[in-house]
Amino acid sequence: MEKILITGALGQLGTELVPALQKKYGAENIIVTDIHRPESNDFGGIFEVLDVLDKSALLSLHKKYKITQIYHLAAVLSAKAESTPALAWHINMDGLMNVLEAAHEQGIKKIYWPSSIGVFGPDTPKDNTPQNTFKNPNTIYGVTKVAGEKLCAYYNEKFGLDIRSLRYPGLIGYKAMPGGGTTDYAVEIYHEALKSGSYTCPLSENAMLPMMYMPDAVRATLELMEVDRERLTVNSSYNVAGVSFTPDMVAESIRKIIPGFTITYKPDFRDTIAASWPNSIDDSVARRDWNWKVAYHLDDITKDMISHLREIQRAEKVM
Repeated sequence: MEKILITGALGQLGTELVPALQKKYGAENIIVTDIHRPESNDFGGIFEVLDVLDKSALLSLHKKYKITQIYHLAAVLSAKAESTPALAWHINMDGLMNVLEAAHEQGIKKIYWPSSIGVFGPDTPKDNTPQNTFKNPNTIYGVTKVAGEKLCAYYNEKFGLDIRSLRYPGLIGYKAMPGGGTTDYAVEIYHEALKSGSYTCPLSENAMLPMMYMPDAVRATLELMEVDRERLTVNSSYNVAGVSFTPDMVAESIRKIIPGFTITYKPDFRDTIAASWPNSIDDSVARRDWNWKVAYHLDDITKDMISHLREIQRAEKVM
């Protein structure tokens, strides 16, 4: 039976990936970790406090639970990283190195590590950005992701680790608020639409970016981890496309359900970051290698987000 360790599990992705892994493998086989203990263990099952910068603690958990797979999600995200570049490098790179070294020392072969469209930069083709192209990011987050991809490819080739990765676009979900990303607006806007009927956006109205709904992101992750290694042709990180849209397009989609919704624009430093990223992603290699296909488009996302957020609001009023 697999024993799976998840780092950074309290973040936006982990909040939804953990239950999916627990459902598939059983909660008793999923070791959920983060740098601090949650206010309530909504995951159930096993939770351990873990700082990924503490390699000895990481090794201790490996031995305690006889870990067979690792999902390394702990990271400082794009917008937050710009204000703390040294910390972002320390956590994103030294944390990844600790995970890879610990896995190598303990004989753990299968690892998942998330990359991002942040690897791309201003000189990357903006439309249908290909799998293999220039990766010259102008953010520290992007720099750590490019370096991380190279590091994972090295450990794949040098030590035979089976490290798999996706270049996520912006992620949208209702179960947790995002934690410092450039694309956070695409979650915040739905909360504010229901809370106040208006939203002030930190990106410009025509900032076209690739996005993905969390159920698609979780499914893509699990599909990639389950496919036979022989089918995979990428040893760094796969492009995956969701749906591309602008803040103005999201506002129009919301108005189909909340007609009076209004949006204003006050671009800040995140708009500059967004301008360096692709408008759309070519994920033909993922579609060829493991039959990836997106399920949720913009109106699907809007309908589902608003429906679930309304349910949460009703439940909070009852409490």
